[in-house]
Amino acid sequence: MKKYFPVYVRIPVLFAIFFMAMEFFIDSGDRPAFIKYPIVSMILLLFLFVLIAIEIVLKATNNILDALLTEEQRKQKEIEENLPLAETPFVKNLLQKLTRSRKMEEEGELMMDHDYDGIKELDNVLPPWWVYLFYACIAFAFIYLVKFHILGYDDQTAEFEKEMAEAKIAVEEYKKTAPDLMDKEKVTLLTDAASLAAGKAIFETNCIACHRNDGGGGIGPNLTDDHWILGGGIKNVFNTVMEGGRDGKGMVSWKAIIKPSDIQKVASYVLSLQGSNPKDGKAPEGDVWKDNSAPATDAAKPADSLHTAAVTLK
Repeated sequence: MKKYFPVYVRIPVLFAIFFMAMEFFIDSGDRPAFIKYPIVSMILLLFLFVLIAIEIVLKATNNILDALLTEEQRKQKEIEENLPLAETPFVKNLLQKLTRSRKMEEEGELMMDHDYDGIKELDNVLPPWWVYLFYACIAFAFIYLVKFHILGYDDQTAEFEKEMAEAKIAVEEYKKTAPDLMDKEKVTLLTDAASLAAGKAIFETNCIACHRNDGGGGIGPNLTDDHWILGGGIKNVFNTVMEGGRDGKGMVSWKAIIKPSDIQKVASYVLSLQGSNPKDGKAPEGDVWKDNSAPATDAAKPADSLHTAAVTLK
């Protein structure tokens, strides 16, 4: 039998089975159990070395015993070692134990009294392999019940949701240092509270010196009316903040200080100030700007139309 399953096959297979069982029974999250629990792994490695030592001892013992065999015994051993795998004593005994098959000559002992039109029935037992598999399923079901329904380990759905939540956090962390690919062609108006709050914080940090805290205008133009020097709308306002105002005068470029995705937020916040009419606001500058790409709206509500069209920075 060892001819077909040498030591360099038996031990790695046994070792792999141990690690697979370790992964199944130990909840290690997103890391392999043998890495998360190195002590257990070291115990298994130690066990592997013990197995190898036992194999070496058995090999040496067999060599000594072979030297004591007679010529006839050696020939018989060679014949057994050269038998096909299916005909080896080990495989035959194993199959007999797993199936409990009986010879054709022994059918008379198994015959039952049932007789239906000449059809008779044998009283064969269930194959042991089937019974063992049935018991293994019961054991597996018990382990599953205890692990997931009593001890509360995560099932596949919970593991998936947990991994997705961790992946989402990892993506957000990556975004903090990832190259920002937002540009004038991709930019869209943000209206959610979180983005506008972030845009307001950026505005209050960098823009109130020229535009006032309420956007009414100081050195820079009023951001709350419908007049724009370099065009309104999210794309124009984003581009103005990104690249700066007119050459030689106007606002400087902020792209070296504020990343594009944050410029999108502050531009969206500026647009949210439309129509707020702060006290003592600066007189309008530039031209009235309307978003020609926006769908037609009720002419009786021009203020609402301009507000939803998201007019932007000067």
